Amino acid sequence: MRYGDFTPFDIVLLLQGLGVSLALFVSTTLIGLVIGTAWAVIRFYRVPVLAQIVAFIAELLKNSPVLVQLFLVFFGLPAFLKINVTPTEAAVITLSGNSAAFIYVIAVSAIESVGRDQIEAARVFGLTRWQILRRVIAPQAAAFAIGPLTGLLVNQLQVTSLISVIGVMDLTKVGNILNLRTLKPFIVWTAVGALYYLTAKLVAYAGGRFEKRLRAHTAWRGL
Repeated sequence: MRYGDFTPFDIVLLLQGLGVSLALFVSTTLIGLVIGTAWAVIRFYRVPVLAQIVAFIAELLKNSPVLVQLFLVFFGLPAFLKINVTPTEAAVITLSGNSAAFIYVIAVSAIESVGRDQIEAARVFGLTRWQILRRVIAPQAAAFAIGPLTGLLVNQLQVTSLISVIGVMDLTKVGNILNLRTLKPFIVWTAVGALYYLTAKLVAYAGGRFEKRLRAHTAWRGL
């Protein structure tokens, strides 16, 4: 094998890097979904002080570059708090926070899309706040939010490529190493781009199918 060969084993390495990217993507999406939804509920119920704090944090996170946030967590927190932060931990914290900020915006819009008359009618029938949220708001808000959320997830999948700059062995980092070893940037980066593209198409397809099923379910229930 010559120094510049790109072999089938390199495809295996790229797939391993893709696995790391997907693991971080899925975990940070789930964390962001929980945090972002919780923030939206706080905003909906106008919890004193907390609602203002949440709105400020979300604005800060969604209006600043992800790379700057990543550097701040990876380099800034250890210097400021005198703690150790691994590249993976920095990636999880940064991507989770950034996802939460955008999911918060989507969730707020989705919740506000539910008619106030339905909420008032539910209160008249004696439903508690939790019952209204679970039985009236959540099903309709989910159907409204799944489309924008799918678009966000495709974008967040691409954003994961930034974590390679702090040493996480994701797909982009593996691609960069192979590029230096093989000296065949066109082949390497075409393969990396193709893997990102196929994964993004899969996420978009799954989101579209889920949206159709959810909308069909809510329509059947008369929501």
